[in-house]
Amino acid sequence: MNFPSHDLSTAPEASKPLLEQSQKAFGRLPGLHKVLAESPQAYEGYQLLHKLFTETDFDADELTVVWQSINVEHACHYCVPAHTGIAKMMKVSDDISDALRNETPLPTAKLEALRTFTVQMVRERGNVSAEQMNAFFAAGYTHRAILDVILGLAQKTMSNYINHVAETPVDEVFQPLAWQRSETPLKV
Repeated sequence: MNFPSHDLSTAPEASKPLLEQSQKAFGRLPGLHKVLAESPQAYEGYQLLHKLFTETDFDADELTVVWQSINVEHACHYCVPAHTGIAKMMKVSDDISDALRNETPLPTAKLEALRTFTVQMVRERGNVSAEQMNAFFAAGYTHRAILDVILGLAQKTMSNYINHVAETPVDEVFQPLAWQRSETPLKV
């Protein structure tokens, strides 16, 4: 299906300021943003969720673990390569990015606990058990971190689902980081 993909000349008026902000921030228009422009409200909502998630107590490694765990679990052809590139810009180690992309062990137990809990939240649709939450707390995370994982999940669910229905082409800058899910998904 040919889903609308906008630039400044074709976008609805209410989306044009958002596209201008994206152009200024990235020096280009990311494919996801071009698709989001069809709905100014969805675009603004996504941008706000992204901003708020990056303002949580999670550091760059932890933000990447939450984003990529969700992207991989949802098998998002667009977001996994994009967040691999974003992780590089955020100075997240390739060891972390590779482990997330390949669903192999992360370098620390705490990051592994964050990935495990995030994947459990996705798979259980938020219905995690007391045991799962206690394991997360034992790794050093708090109730606030649970809420922040859910915030990240809201943001990534929007982008992952949008990229699925729109079949958003991977941006040229991220094409060398293309990804396909392994045949053996992570066991949690």
